[in-house]
Amino acid sequence: MSRVFLCLQSGQHIPKGCINVAEENEIDLENPAIKAAIATAVEASVSGLKTKNTELLGKLKETTGKLTQFEAQFEGIDIDAVKGLLSRAGQDEETKLLTEGKVDEVFNRRTERLRGDYDKQLKTVTARAEKAEAFAAKFQGKVLGDSVRGAALKAGALPEATDDIILRAKGVFSLNEEGEAVAVDESGQVILGKDGKTPLTPLEWAESLRESAPHLWPRASGTQAPGGGSGQAAFKRSEMTAEQKRDYQRKHGQTAFLQLPK
Repeated sequence: MSRVFLCLQSGQHIPKGCINVAEENEIDLENPAIKAAIATAVEASVSGLKTKNTELLGKLKETTGKLTQFEAQFEGIDIDAVKGLLSRAGQDEETKLLTEGKVDEVFNRRTERLRGDYDKQLKTVTARAEKAEAFAAKFQGKVLGDSVRGAALKAGALPEATDDIILRAKGVFSLNEEGEAVAVDESGQVILGKDGKTPLTPLEWAESLRESAPHLWPRASGTQAPGGGSGQAAFKRSEMTAEQKRDYQRKHGQTAFLQLPK
């Protein structure tokens, strides 16, 4: 439009039938010559945009084609294989460092990798060991409890007293490697039974509770409770002196002594 205006303003190359702006202020837009000039100016202005648009569309089409090619190239790629390539690249980098004499840097890199792998493996093994120990402790407690409960019932203890008896047994018995209940003293030595030769069994130990804990046994109708007339004082091992402990064991035996409350 500016081109047409300047042409008319200067009076140069005025198309036939066109009005000089210097002479007339109004332009006849219906004049064929004016319309042709305007169309030419508009076409000149828009042609650049059309060219740019065509160029952008061409680049977009080219980019889309390349993207499709990339997708086809990466389809089905093995990630592990890529990791292997990256690992080899790291090794090649270390080789380069070695050729440059940077031995300490290579050593530090490998040490960090080994430390990371070791810490990871140690954490895994520790977690498994803790889980196994917890399971073993729970299993041992159940096996020991079942063994003592069976012995107590066989000895004639009250069924409702078995939990109390099991609690008392935990301070005396433990499971050996064969899963058998074994009585040990405070120093870890095996406690022998009445015969002085064989280890104290849960049954023999449970029967000894008749004297130290008569309330755990049923009362016979019309008779005194078992052990009720023994006249033994209710001692606690923690409250006894060393001399009292020795005297008690001489009179009643080591087994009876260990059945006393702690």
